[in-house]
Amino acid sequence: MNRPRLEDSKISIVMPLLNEVAVIEQLVDQTATVLNQTGCQWQFILVNDGSTDGSREVLDRMADSDKRIVVLHLSRNFGHQSALHAGLEHATGDATILMDSDAQDDPNVLPQMIQQWQSGYDVVYAVRFGRKENILKRTAFNLFHRTMQSLASIAIPRDAGNFGLMDSRVVQHVVSLGETDRYFPGLRTWVGFKQCALPVERLRRHDDQPRVSFRGLVSLAKTAMFSFSRVPLLAFYGLALISLMLGFSCIIWALYHKLVTGQAIPGWASVTTVSAFFGAINALGIAILGEYIARIYDQVRDRPAYVVQEAKNLTIKETNASAKTEQELLLNLQGLLAELDDVKSERNRPNVFPMVDTNSIGLSNDLTNQR
Repeated sequence: MNRPRLEDSKISIVMPLLNEVAVIEQLVDQTATVLNQTGCQWQFILVNDGSTDGSREVLDRMADSDKRIVVLHLSRNFGHQSALHAGLEHATGDATILMDSDAQDDPNVLPQMIQQWQSGYDVVYAVRFGRKENILKRTAFNLFHRTMQSLASIAIPRDAGNFGLMDSRVVQHVVSLGETDRYFPGLRTWVGFKQCALPVERLRRHDDQPRVSFRGLVSLAKTAMFSFSRVPLLAFYGLALISLMLGFSCIIWALYHKLVTGQAIPGWASVTTVSAFFGAINALGIAILGEYIARIYDQVRDRPAYVVQEAKNLTIKETNASAKTEQELLLNLQGLLAELDDVKSERNRPNVFPMVDTNSIGLSNDLTNQR
């Protein structure tokens, strides 16, 4: 696919942030310097996801000093994935790059991503290596990515996070997906298009204080699993088969001792063990079903992914941006225009009934009377 010349291309950089006042100005300056070296036009979309460390004032000052810096202040902390969604909905570039605002995503690899995009790739995602977290967290990340690669219904790249570039067409499709619980790497894979990987070293956080808690990471892992895999539900086929075999074995064992050996069967231990086993399976099944039902409930409520309290340097004023709302308004407008066209067509439609000659009718009546 032909891309616009690099000098005519506009690259949007989306950065969600939470309490990153110590590094955000330096990171934006460093990233802008790298983009200026490529010769492209650029735009920053900084999404303040409920920061409480003075980030709001710093972001407003940055927006006032450069109109190419768009700032979205969300009304509260909606979470990292919702903040990403907010930034994508407001991106206007020919391509959009997602970056973390904690200095772990290296801006120096942006020219390579842009070069791959210019060569025809629609998605260029970073594959992380050399993580600097502690060994427990690295092990958890590796286990998660390998589990997702094995169980997901689509081939989600291993060790690929949010960092990456997407063409504007891909951004439109990702934004249009109406999912409430969003796992961005999975959605990016699901929409397809021509994609390639770019190995990128994962840098160290500037303050070694991650903003996403372990509980938040577990919640994101559950979202990824339940959104892109049916294995948790299908696993109960295997558990049901095991239970059936175990129950059948207990029946055979009881009948054997009753009919062949005639020995007394100690009941309380076996009954307690089997009851506990099946009770645990039932509890696990209810919990997994509950996860799916909770997500269905959230989806049916159809609440917006985020609420914008205040925005800086937006070309179109929005207070509560939502791609679905915009699509509904567009469809309603198209419906009204179609009805208006029908009314105009009805008014301009010629008379379909033929003109009747009254003299012929009179002559016909006279002939009938004569008969």
